[in-house]
Amino acid sequence: MSAPGKTEPTELIARARTGDTQAWGDLYREFAPAIFRFCRRAMPTREDAEDATMEIFMKLRDKLVQYDPSRSFTAWLYKIAANHCWDMLRRKKARHDKDTDDIDEVALECPEPNQLEKLIEERTGEEVRRALDKLGLRARMALVMRYYSDMSYDEIAEGLGVRRQFVGVVLLRARHELRQALGESSALAVGGTR
Repeated sequence: MSAPGKTEPTELIARARTGDTQAWGDLYREFAPAIFRFCRRAMPTREDAEDATMEIFMKLRDKLVQYDPSRSFTAWLYKIAANHCWDMLRRKKARHDKDTDDIDEVALECPEPNQLEKLIEERTGEEVRRALDKLGLRARMALVMRYYSDMSYDEIAEGLGVRRQFVGVVLLRARHELRQALGESSALAVGGTR
């Protein structure tokens, strides 16, 4: 699988645009695992992530003609994935009713991003997934877009449909919520508080 920043699959994309099924298969095999991992962090269940991955690649067939080869294909694909997951989550509107705009109540003693990354590294994937499940939709998607697909503030703003200035506040609040959720899961695991 090619990582972001590596050479783009330009020839493969050109062949896929002409309807070459072999090229489509190769594109899917190369990018589907990473897109599934992204969706698995963004969506509440494995089944939702599998559905989202398939739907994203079906969308990709239609959208590939819009791809600008002067830009990163990987970043463009993650943007499609993020927008699709965000739309799915909003439609589901699951049990996440705390996705409100009460930004006035943001706690300012949030951890630095590198502290959060260290905290996440100490946890299993399942613990992080459970913690993400406790977050509101916007907070969850903002974290996944920023830390799992390395999207810029401009891309996150566009994906979430918010002003760019608002992205920093959303991320600040989301990191705080995730840290609290991870703290709760570790307290449950050891039977007390840290």
